[in-house]
Amino acid sequence: MQHVVIIGNGIAGITTARHLRKLSDDRITVISAETDHFFSRTALMYIYMGHMKYEHTKPYEDWFWEKNRIELKRAYVSAVDTAKNELQFQDGSSLNYDKLVIATGSKPNKFGWPGQDSKGVQGLYSYQDLELMEANTKDIKRAVIVGGGLIGIEMAEMLLSRNIPVTFLVRERSFWSNVLPKEESEMINRHALEHHVDLRLSTELDEIVADEQGRVKAVKTKSGETIVCQFVGLTAGVSPNVGFIKNSEIELNRGVLVDEFLRTNIENVYAAGDCAEFREPNGERKPIEQVWYTGRMMGEVLGRTLAGKQTAYKPGNWFNSAKFFDIEYQTYGWVWPEKKDDESDFYWEHESGKICLRLRWKSDSGKLTGVNNFGFRLRHHALDKWFKEERSVEYVLEHLRDANFNPEFYKQHEQEIIHQFNSENGTQLKLKKKSWQRILDFVS
Repeated sequence: MQHVVIIGNGIAGITTARHLRKLSDDRITVISAETDHFFSRTALMYIYMGHMKYEHTKPYEDWFWEKNRIELKRAYVSAVDTAKNELQFQDGSSLNYDKLVIATGSKPNKFGWPGQDSKGVQGLYSYQDLELMEANTKDIKRAVIVGGGLIGIEMAEMLLSRNIPVTFLVRERSFWSNVLPKEESEMINRHALEHHVDLRLSTELDEIVADEQGRVKAVKTKSGETIVCQFVGLTAGVSPNVGFIKNSEIELNRGVLVDEFLRTNIENVYAAGDCAEFREPNGERKPIEQVWYTGRMMGEVLGRTLAGKQTAYKPGNWFNSAKFFDIEYQTYGWVWPEKKDDESDFYWEHESGKICLRLRWKSDSGKLTGVNNFGFRLRHHALDKWFKEERSVEYVLEHLRDANFNPEFYKQHEQEIIHQFNSENGTQLKLKKKSWQRILDFVS
């Protein structure tokens, strides 16, 4: 029986442990300095907003781990000695392993801004960050958020739920314009302003100013403006949390370098989740995938590999989802900010300015390459199946009702969408009636 040690109790580490336990009787130890038990990191914002308590974010009861013989250790790993197969802890103790999994996630980026280590300045990734934010935002009059990504918009929603005014500094000309096409980005700009966010586009942080006690009292922008505040949220992305292995024999770039089986250069050491970096990226995917569902998928295949059933990581079609205040967002395939030369593009937006659909496809074949939808839900299994079957944009539009995942009495938009597509492209597509059999096929 081998001893498998997993550093990190996030979605990648815990999924690895669970799937390994299903297939083997190996001794499994999960180490984390963050919390005693696995919790849903995506729910941190709802704890702050009062919608949930910490115990509500734990997918498994506390007895689950002992019952499934998964040992939990609360500790901070300070170093890894791959020659001795040994972990060294901050308190001076150590632990040996036969196989090691590094699943330590990410940490918020800092870019060397003057004053970035002042009191009241922080990112939001860990449970400790949430506790710090509780303390840092007590009785403050204004907050400034730096960085135009998903964590930034979540932090803005959190602060506004406590009636804390928010100034949002976004370096780009439009929110998340390095990811979203122009129309979708502008939709989120409008939505943020409607929620009383003081959104400052094309604005860069220059300096964080602290008072005599070392606490933030203002920020200065590159344009020379001073904004008085008592809290600064740094949300300009995240980086792999791998500082503790920089002096080991494990090869690093930005993250822990792995192959398609999540193996490092050390025979018995693996990595998964946000901290893993693929030596050869999978198609259009980035070398580092900092997404919840990809962490789960990596954990599933790594659990099998560790149990002797070697399995490559093959994530399939790209998918992601998020929420911008009360506008839900889904993306499938590849929708770049600008369409490629060999692609065609269709964009429909509801008159409310809060619901839209974008389709991208190969101009020569009509094969669908990407979908963005905001403000209404599409059925994941339907889109995934259509991508696998390489369906045309015309087929997708005619069967769009089958993908609609909104409740029955929500307003339907498919007829309006297909009418606009026909008008713009000179086609005569007709919407097919909703087929429950096709929907059952998607989920079977």
